[in-house]
Amino acid sequence: MEDLESAGAAPPPGLSSLLPPREFLRSRKGQLLLAESVLSFIIFICYIASLAASFMMAPLLEFLLALFLFFAYASKLNEKFKGVHWPLADFLRCVTAAIIYFAISIAAVSKYSDGASKAAGVFGFAATIVFAIDFYITFNDLVTFLKQGSSDSPEGHKTEDEDSDSDSD
Repeated sequence: MEDLESAGAAPPPGLSSLLPPREFLRSRKGQLLLAESVLSFIIFICYIASLAASFMMAPLLEFLLALFLFFAYASKLNEKFKGVHWPLADFLRCVTAAIIYFAISIAAVSKYSDGASKAAGVFGFAATIVFAIDFYITFNDLVTFLKQGSSDSPEGHKTEDEDSDSDSD
């Protein structure tokens, strides 16, 4: 068995095949998605145990979305399915999650007096910060992508316009 691994052969399939690659876990996006998933799950558990159980749906949905994107990026589904604009979908998910977590955290801390609601509110504020960092980074990536796309197109149109002007002379 050790000879196969040292020879560079793929390890046998098993539970390790379900785990994301180490390079993705060490990347900034992987760590942010992992933090979002963990925080959303903790907040979900806190809301279940609290008097503010009506807020539990938002962390559950955010947990599932963050987990889906974590495994989608880890298994490189974003490269396989080109029809979805992944950075834009991720940006919208992060913006809405930050706003929702901020709103329900304020409500949980101010309206409810039990410890689980207070803990969910505090973790919610932490999640707001993590989602805000993620949407800031994703926004910068989107702006860079759009600047590259917009700088290419006008130049292409200018050369076509110049060519047509020279043809008409």
